[in-house]
Formats: sequence, structure tokens, C-alpha cells
Amino acid sequence: MSMAQVCCDSATSAVVVGAEAEARARARAGRRRRAGDAAARWKIAAKAPQDGEEAAEATRKRRAAGGEVVAAKRHGFASVTGRRREMEDAVSVRQAFAAPAPADEPAKAARDFYGVFDGHGCSHVADACRDRMHELVAEELAGAEPESWTGAMERSFARMDAEVTASGRGDSASCRCESHKCDHVGSTAVVAIVEEERVVVANCGDSRAVLCRDGKPVPLSSDHKPDRPDELERIEAAGGRVIFWEGARVLGVLAMSRAIGDGYLKPFVTAMPEVTVTERAEEDECLILASDGLWDVVTNETACEVARACLRRGRERWCAEAAAMLTKLALTKSSTDNISVVVVDLRRRNQL
Repeated sequence: MSMAQVCCDSATSAVVVGAEAEARARARAGRRRRAGDAAARWKIAAKAPQDGEEAAEATRKRRAAGGEVVAAKRHGFASVTGRRREMEDAVSVRQAFAAPAPADEPAKAARDFYGVFDGHGCSHVADACRDRMHELVAEELAGAEPESWTGAMERSFARMDAEVTASGRGDSASCRCESHKCDHVGSTAVVAIVEEERVVVANCGDSRAVLCRDGKPVPLSSDHKPDRPDELERIEAAGGRVIFWEGARVLGVLAMSRAIGDGYLKPFVTAMPEVTVTERAEEDECLILASDGLWDVVTNETACEVARACLRRGRERWCAEAAAMLTKLALTKSSTDNISVVVVDLRRRNQL
């Protein structure tokens, strides 16, 4: 039986009596009790938080509650603190975020932005990316043609990195940094721009984007780990070292080789993203973006199986169900990190 079937499908069984029936009844009661406890830890929202004070308050409440699920027709996301004491992940969903294209180019008119940002050291860099990255990308994409995607995304990430480096301590209500340690804070960033004809992914760090196409996972990003051969070569060429201490770490400190922020580790840790442009196909089912709290314990193949199992149930907001199921699966597999998952419906037959 596949992991997806374990998570989402129900199985029929023969009628049993006696001691076995009593044991099954106790097991069902235990599952219902645990499900009720888990539900109490989730904050359900109809849409993403708005800007300004309302967003800050929503962020504070989300972190206090320990989790959030957001559902919409074409996407859904779930974000939970998990076994960490603090929530340092941030998620950004901005539909139709860029200026509309000219009328004679309708394929570019529908541009949606999805981002997952996994902070370390504090949450304020991830929060800044959530609030500003889509604006920077929109500015850089104004009138962009397909051949300019890489340059536009690289400039956006560079500007974001410069902003958080220059600003020092963040404005986030959850920022807990000591002033002299603000340059020790950073965040991964995996961003997807979804158009009618293509999916553009820019990745910096070890968050990940995976496309589910005809039941098979298609990685749209590659994790930036310090021991990745090309990353190791780049770090050493810049005069840095990769030290193995509970895994490969830049200077024995950071377990990723690219990130926004982390001024004290530059130039060894860079904010330069890797960009992929993927043409959409009729077989595309969904796009999954997630922080390493998921990918550390769940494979690309299993993530796609779970998402497809939720899709087959035929519910309108299956993306949110898939995102929530994946976060719960990661928790059951003993993920020790914050877990944030975004699932985007890419089926062409699904009307807006």
C-alpha cells in the first residue's frame, strides 16, 4: 500500500467481533481523540493575511496557535511550528500580482506569485521576504520576455538581500534579535511565478519546488547544500570552508550554501538564486513548494502521491487538504523543523 493510500484512502474490512472488535474500537476512539487535539492547534483562514497592522496581528496569532491552513480554489497552504519553539517560516501567496500584460499577449496576463521562506536565527528576514519579494519581482518583470526571466529573478533576489542587509533589525512584531546579531539572520527563498503557459521557479537555499506531472515528480529546484560539489567548489574558491558538524555547514555554522541575509557569512553564502523556466503541459497536476521541514523526511515521490490522492477525492479545495496532509505526514515522520507547504492546482480544466 502506498503512503498516499495510508494518508488519504479508506479501506474496507470484514466485520469482526469479540476481543478484536473491542481493540479496534479503542483504536478508533484514540484516533478521534488525537484528531480533535490536532484540530485545536490549527488556525483556519479563508484567505491570506492582508498588509499592515492586520497582517502583523495575524502573524502573531498564527505563531501563538502553532499552525495555519489557508484554502482557495486554485491553491492552498499549511504552515505549522512543529517541534520548534518559534515559527520562523513565512508564506506568500499573491494572485495576479504583476501588472497586466498588453491585450495582444493574454498568455502573460495571469501571473500568480507563490513563495516559501524558511528563516534561521530569527523570523524577521523571512517576514521581510514575505512582505516585499513579490513587489520587487513585479517591478523587475514589468514587460519581461521569457529570455529575461533569469536576470529579472536574480535582480529581485539581490535587491531583497540588499534591503534586509541594510535595514538590520527587522520591523516584524516577532523579531527577537539582539541588535549586534542581526547580520546572523537569514532565510531561504523558493519562489514560483505561475503563468498560463509556464512555471518559473527561483530558488536560494534548501527549500524546494516539485511539479507533479502525470503522477511523477519533476524537481524544479535543486537544494543548495554546502557539500553539493559545485557549491563546495564555489565556497572554497571564495576562501571559505565547509566543516562537517552534524552535517555539512559553511564555516561549521550554516547548513545551506545560499540564503538571503546572513551578512556575516558573505561571500561564502550568496543570495544568487538558480532559476528554471518550465513549459506547462496537459499532464500537469499540481506544484508543491515547501520548506525543508517537509523535504527532510518526505520524498518527492511520496509528496506527489499524497497530493494526487487528495485530488482524486474530488473536493473543491483539495489543495489545502493536500498541504495540511503533507504537514501532518512530516510531523508523524518526526520532522524537527517548522513545516510550510504550498500546493497549486495546475490542471487546465479547473476553471477560475
